[in-house]
Amino acid sequence: MDNLIEATARILVKDGFDKASTNRIAEVSGVSIGSLYQYFPSKEALVAAVIERHQQQIMQTVRSTLTQVSTQPLDKAMRRFVAVAVEAHRLDPQLHRVLAEQIPRVGKLEKLETFSRENFSLFRAYLEGARDDLGVDDLELASFVCVTTIEALTHNAVLHHSKVLTDDRMEALIDEAARLVTG
Repeated sequence: MDNLIEATARILVKDGFDKASTNRIAEVSGVSIGSLYQYFPSKEALVAAVIERHQQQIMQTVRSTLTQVSTQPLDKAMRRFVAVAVEAHRLDPQLHRVLAEQIPRVGKLEKLETFSRENFSLFRAYLEGARDDLGVDDLELASFVCVTTIEALTHNAVLHHSKVLTDDRMEALIDEAARLVTG
């Protein structure tokens, strides 16, 4: 089953969603088409499995970092939140870009919503612990603004401007974004 998911990911990156087919995925994975259909009823189901695996990898990175920042001061924690978002987007960025374009097509928005809610909840938990230092009354709104800003900024930077953003410039971007959300 892992061969099928990996083959699907490679084909999506190389050829895109429209050129991926169950026959091509079976061929690339070395699995018969009949065996493919035992595990996955369609190309969309395979893409959904790729999305789920990629999201799990990202959340593993995010969760491990967020437990480390729970007691850090606000400025350091915000910088780490932004840095982990950059790290998460750098996990197979070509695949991330393709999946970001394909998710609506395969009807996996519910899984994406669960993924976003978990990010939001983890961030909100940090803010709750730092409430006394924040001077913010509405933690729900603050969490929404910060998570949405970090996600949009890092997604765009890593996936669409990585050639311009050298490592030094990426560090500067992380610093600027951390100052932005801290404000």
